[in-house]
Amino acid sequence: MIPKRTSLWCSACAALVLADAAAACDTPVCVVDPDTLALTQIITFDDQPASFGPGIHLDTVLDLNGARFGERFSGQSLSTTGTHDNVTGAALGPQLVLIAGDAGQNLALVHMGGAARTVLVGYGTAGFPKRDAQGEGAIAVQFDRDQPALAFDLRGGEGGIAQVQFLRRDGSSLGTLQLGPLGEDRFGFSRSDGASDIAGFVLTNFDDQGLALDNLRFGPPPDLG
Repeated sequence: MIPKRTSLWCSACAALVLADAAAACDTPVCVVDPDTLALTQIITFDDQPASFGPGIHLDTVLDLNGARFGERFSGQSLSTTGTHDNVTGAALGPQLVLIAGDAGQNLALVHMGGAARTVLVGYGTAGFPKRDAQGEGAIAVQFDRDQPALAFDLRGGEGGIAQVQFLRRDGSSLGTLQLGPLGEDRFGFSRSDGASDIAGFVLTNFDDQGLALDNLRFGPPPDLG
């Protein structure tokens, strides 16, 4: 990682950092140490209205600075495995269209305690506010700008697995990665060739207690060259 005291932040420097982080990877998107990524923007959800328990439910797309949050993308198939959402397939092009889930089956903002512990959860088919739906629904994220890398935290894992499907702006899939066994985890992801073409992703899980998304990080260093 290039030290922040270095004054020559530039596109070439950023590409070098990402290429180094993904050097040992043979898939289009690589799992990397999030601390190796020079990411300049973070969404913590801590500035959003939230509550304990089932949380504050959102029946529409959540639009925040730099990214939008929903259930899946138009054209993708939604099914269930037990009480968990399962999203498959490429999205419709030529532009990604993010969509919310059905009423009671979209997203919620949950306060976990402490000064900075608001997380985003997806609600599965059992529906809000049922406990066996909380954290078991899909979460889709669409970036305002295509990204070469990103990172996020997953909260509440109890040894299950998560799947992350990455998509280009035209709806085509860059591939799906499986993560786990899960606990309280931080993950980084980088394009193996340094390309800035991650337009969004879909996060699903098969964890008995469900999962929450926190601290989404993205955004390359500014080009000061």
